Amino acid sequence: MSANKNRLLAWIRKADHDLGSAIIINQYIKEYSDTLAYHCQQATEKYIVCLLEYHSITFKKTHDLRYLLDLLNDVLTIDQDLYEKGLKLNSFGVEVRYPDYEIDLSQGERNEAIEIARLFRNLVRKNININIDIG
Repeated sequence: MSANKNRLLAWIRKADHDLGSAIIINQYIKEYSDTLAYHCQQATEKYIVCLLEYHSITFKKTHDLRYLLDLLNDVLTIDQDLYEKGLKLNSFGVEVRYPDYEIDLSQGERNEAIEIARLFRNLVRKNININIDIG
């Protein structure tokens, strides 16, 4: 492992907090689609960044999942389906936090956003040899 294990676990923990927040919002506060979407994007971004750090890939700080996925794809083949799913969350990283951008996701769209974040969590599990199912 090229990156510091504690740092990788910190990225995963932060990503898991975002994913957990999205799950709770989905369960209890249906009208907070924007916040759910934002947390799913943030979780996915952090899982990708964890993998980039694991592979010692230098990257600029950004919320652009396309940029991060392209960097990751240089060392870890991301299948086209997963790549496209990740891009579905791309616009949720910045715009949804401001009042000029309103979204109202259906239950299916909320579930899909959460599932996409989970898929990237699974990608971390498959590619980093540390137990992330702790605590």
